[in-house]
Amino acid sequence: MCGIAGYCGDGVAPQDGAALLWRMGRELAHRGPDGQGSHVGRGIGLGHRRLAVIDLSDDAAQPMASACGAIRIAYNGEVFNYLELRDELVARGRRFRTESDTEVVLQLYEEFGPDFVARLNGDFALAIWDGRNRRLLLARDRMGVRPLFYHWLRGTLYFASEIKALMQVPGFSAEIDPLALDQIFTLWTPLAPRTAFKNVNELPPAHMMIVEGGRAVTRPYWALDFPTPGDGASPRAEDDVAEELRALLEDATRIRMRADVEVGSFLSGGLDSSLISAIAARQAPGRLRTFSLAFDDPAFDESRHQETMAAALGTRHDVLTCRAGDIAAAFPAVVRQMERPVLRTAPAPLYLLAQRLRGEGLKVVLSGEGADEIFAGYDVFREARIRRFCARQPGSKLRPHLFRRIYPYIASLQQQTPEYLAAFFGAGADLPDDPLFSHRPRFRATAGAKLFFSRELKAELAGYDAAEELAASLPAEFSRWHPLHQAQYLETRFLLPGYILSAQGDRMVMAHGVESRFPFLDHRLVEFAARIPPDMKLRGLREKHILRRAGADLLPAEISDRPKQPYRAPESVSFAGRDGAYVEALMATPRIAEDGLFNPQATRKLLDKHGRGAVAGFRDSAAFVGILSTQLWLREFAGTATRKQSAQAV
Repeated sequence: MCGIAGYCGDGVAPQDGAALLWRMGRELAHRGPDGQGSHVGRGIGLGHRRLAVIDLSDDAAQPMASACGAIRIAYNGEVFNYLELRDELVARGRRFRTESDTEVVLQLYEEFGPDFVARLNGDFALAIWDGRNRRLLLARDRMGVRPLFYHWLRGTLYFASEIKALMQVPGFSAEIDPLALDQIFTLWTPLAPRTAFKNVNELPPAHMMIVEGGRAVTRPYWALDFPTPGDGASPRAEDDVAEELRALLEDATRIRMRADVEVGSFLSGGLDSSLISAIAARQAPGRLRTFSLAFDDPAFDESRHQETMAAALGTRHDVLTCRAGDIAAAFPAVVRQMERPVLRTAPAPLYLLAQRLRGEGLKVVLSGEGADEIFAGYDVFREARIRRFCARQPGSKLRPHLFRRIYPYIASLQQQTPEYLAAFFGAGADLPDDPLFSHRPRFRATAGAKLFFSRELKAELAGYDAAEELAASLPAEFSRWHPLHQAQYLETRFLLPGYILSAQGDRMVMAHGVESRFPFLDHRLVEFAARIPPDMKLRGLREKHILRRAGADLLPAEISDRPKQPYRAPESVSFAGRDGAYVEALMATPRIAEDGLFNPQATRKLLDKHGRGAVAGFRDSAAFVGILSTQLWLREFAGTATRKQSAQAV
C-alpha cells in the first residue's frame, strides 16, 4: 500500500520534474512512510511513496522498470492473486527479479497489454508508462477501494492518490465545486468523476484511462450486474449456495492475509467483522490480533459483543474507547484526510483506531466492510420492503408498526403512531417503479440540510437535482432487476466507494500508514452474491440470511443471531467541550457571511441550539456536521484569499 503521483504532458520542464514529484510525494508521506522514489522522462513523471508490505527489500522499490527499461509502474495497493498470476507468467517463460506483486503487475501488462487489468484480484490504483508507445495507463480497482484523482492544466495531466498532492502543481487553484456540495448534502457523496474540488476529477471504480498523443480515453473494464427475474437460470438449493459462499469467503480472506508483515483484524462485534476475524484466526492460530472501538456513550457502544467474540477466538484484543471530545479534537485532521465535506462524524473514531493500530506496530488490517451492501444488511433494504408492503394497503394501521422492528436503536420512533411512522418513512409517497424508490426517504431527509444553504448558493444551484443526476446515470438494465437488487446497486456502486470506502475506509487508515483489506469485496464474491436470489439475502425482515447460514458454525449464537446494529458515532454533542472550541470561530456569523456558502442567520440559530445541547434530529445533525466540515475544508484547502471566489464560482 502506497501513494502515487505523476504527470503526463509537456507542461513540466525536464529540470523541474523531480522537484515537483518530490513535493507531491511529500503530501503523500502518510500513505508511504517507508520510502520515496521517482522517474522523470520526456513528457512523463512518476512518483511513489512506499508502505512496504510484500517483499520488504529495496529491490521492490518503485517506480519499477521492466527488464528492457521501457515500461515503468507506480502502484498503490495489493493484487492478492499475485502468486497465481506469477505462476502463470513463469509458465509462459517469464522470469522475475523480485518477490513483489508489483513486478507481477508490470510483467502482466507486458504480456497482455491494457486488458491485463481484468485478471487482477485486488485493491489498487496504478499508473503504467509504456515508453514504447508513449502511452500512460491509469486504472482503479473494481470496487473503488483505492483512490485516484486527476487534473488537467494547460494540456498536461496530473494525477495522484490524494488531491493534496495535486495542490503542489504550479497554477493549481483550490475551489469548492457547488454541484459536488449539493450532491454531498443530498446523496452523502459526490458522483464520480466529480469531487469537492472544482476541476479535479476522480477516476471511477472499475475504470481505466489511457493517455496517448495528448488525448485521454476513459472506459470501464468491469461492471456490477444482477440477473433479470425469469431469465431461465436454474434455482439452487440453499445448502449449496451457503457452501459455495463459505468457500469463496474463506479463500478471499486467505489471499488477503498474504503479507510479509503482521495482519490484524477489525472487530466491531457485528456479524461481518466477526466472520472475517473467525476465518483469519483459523489461518493464523493463536497469532491474530483484533482491534475494536468502544464508546463511553452506551447508545453507540458494542464492547460487550466485541469481548464475547474476542474471547471465543482467543485473539490478542485491543480496545480504543472513544470519549467525549475525542471526535472534536480529531475532526480537523479527519477533514484534511477526506478532502471533502461530510455529514457524519463516523470517520473520526476510525481515524483514531487506525492511529492506535499503527502505534501497536501493525501495517495491515482486515475489515468486514462490504457485506451489508452485497448481502442486503442495511436498514434501507428492509425499510424499502416495508414501504412497498404499506403501499399495497395504504390505509392499514398495522403495517407501519413494522418500521419499529428495524430501528430498535431509535428510541423516539418506538412510541409513535402508525400515521406518523408512515409519514416519516414516506410510505405511499413514492412510486414503486421509481428507480430511486429504496433511497428516496434517505435523500429527502439528507437534502433537508440544504435549507441552510445561502441565498446565493441556492441561486447557483437553481434547477439542479442531484438525485435525478444519479437516476440518469443508472444502466439501461437497471429497470429489469429485482427491487432489492436495484437498492443494492445504489449502495454498492455509489455509497460504498463514495462514502464508506473513502470517508471511512482507505483515507482514515492510510492517514497513519495502515492498509485495510476487505475480503467481502473480492470481485468473485461480489459477482456470486449478485446471483443469489433476493429471498436468500433478505428473508422477510431478517437481513443477510444466507451469510448467517454460511458462517453459523464459526460464531457464538449471540453474534450469529444478532440483529444488525449500524456503526454510528456521537454527532454534534462531540463538539460541546473545549476540544471543539474552533467550532464557534468557523461557524460565527461574520465567517459564514464571508465564505458565502451558508445562510448566516440560520447557521447562527443552529449554532445557538448546539450551545444549548438542543441539536436533535437527522436534518439538524447532518446540517451541523456538514456546515462545520465544509468550513474546515475551506480553511484547510481554499484559504482566505479564495473563499469568496469559490463561493461565487459555478
